Amino acid sequence: MIGLAPGTVDSVALVGAHCDDIAIGAGATLLQLVRENPGIVVNVLVLTGGGTQREVEEKEALAALCGTAEVRMTVSDLPDGRLPQHWGEVKEHLGRFRAGCDPNLVIAPQRGDHHQDHRLLAELVPTEFRDHLTLGYEVLKWESDLPNPDVYLPVDRDTAALKVTVIESCYPSQAEKPWFDSDAFLGLMRVRGVQCHQYYAEAFVAEKALVRLHHS
Repeated sequence: MIGLAPGTVDSVALVGAHCDDIAIGAGATLLQLVRENPGIVVNVLVLTGGGTQREVEEKEALAALCGTAEVRMTVSDLPDGRLPQHWGEVKEHLGRFRAGCDPNLVIAPQRGDHHQDHRLLAELVPTEFRDHLTLGYEVLKWESDLPNPDVYLPVDRDTAALKVTVIESCYPSQAEKPWFDSDAFLGLMRVRGVQCHQYYAEAFVAEKALVRLHHS
């Protein structure tokens, strides 16, 4: 496998359709980004859940994942499961979000996600963040839509365990869902770890990447 390092990341943008998408799809990556890049600014846009208990849960989870990093978060109140019917509003939210940040890295849903809300975001994010490294995260759920990823981020065991602890403690509203348990979260990270010769990993689909080859 070829290792690529993006260098210092002083600003990251994370986009989710629902409260908990970001933590599930990229929680360990966020923990490591904050740990390895002191002073990083974490910009977050979530399109649904605003004004409800879900927003409270999301803010608690992001605070736990980001520690002392500066978090700039917007949780909107568009209807869960109906984002394609609100295409224009989603586009406007993304446009305002993009105008308010210029990240080194964008993390958002991946295009092959079968959930209509996730898929719409995956299609629209690159239209706003046109010249950014964008990684699409995966969300394990009922649909058989896990991607064949091409980017892996190794995760040490302590970080994997912390991710799961944050998810399980911060999102009590999801506790009864059949996919919501530590076995599922750790199991997927274990599979992705096997695929990149690590124990645990989070995996992503790269939207587009530019590689520069310099002579030494």
